Amino acid sequence: MGRPIHSLNIIFCSDDYLLSINQQYLNHDYFTDIITFDLSADKKGAISAELYISYDRVKDNAKQLGSTTTKELHRVVFHGLLHLLGYKDKLKKDQITMRQMEDKLISQYFC
Repeated sequence: MGRPIHSLNIIFCSDDYLLSINQQYLNHDYFTDIITFDLSADKKGAISAELYISYDRVKDNAKQLGSTTTKELHRVVFHGLLHLLGYKDKLKKDQITMRQMEDKLISQYFC
């Protein structure tokens, strides 16, 4: 499951900035908490990636979920890393698996 990390840039931005990226690169016209760009030359080799995270969205999500901003921020980072490891979240069953993995990583990190 694992891949070594060559480079990982985490860019924190506003809702509006991430919306513009979502529109420009993914043709999606909605707010999101994270967009992950895998820049790796070999998708099975070392990871080179950028994670764009809307801090506005993370704060709002934490409030809605009854969580802390810190935990929600970690969840979003783990979410991006899981995408880089091949996890998907378009289908309901994949969303469940993704959430289970996020929960597992959060519980291990904050043990």
